[in-house]
Amino acid sequence: MELTVVDAPERSRFEVSTDGRVIGFSAYHLIAEGVLALPHVEVEPAFEGRGVAGTLMRESLDMIRERKLRIVPICPFAQSFIERNPEYADLVHEG
Repeated sequence: MELTVVDAPERSRFEVSTDGRVIGFSAYHLIAEGVLALPHVEVEPAFEGRGVAGTLMRESLDMIRERKLRIVPICPFAQSFIERNPEYADLVHEG
C-alpha cells in the first residue's frame, strides 16, 4: 500500500491517502507564533494496525520541522509517537 501525506491547510490538517482516497488525518491549529497544537489523529478503522498513523505522524512532523515550527502534542497518539521516536522530541514546544 502506497501512502501519500499532504498538508491541507484549508482544513487545518495533514492528510494521508492511498489510491487518491483520504484514509486518515492529523488535525492542527496555530496556538502561538510558530507553534501548532496537534489535538487529534484519526485513521479509518479498516486501515488501523497497518502503520498508516505512524507514516502520517512521521511525514507531518518532518514537514513541521522543515517549516521551523514547534508543536504541542495534545492527542495521546501524537504524544506516544514522540515518546517512541525521540528524534522528534526537539519539536515539542516547552511552555
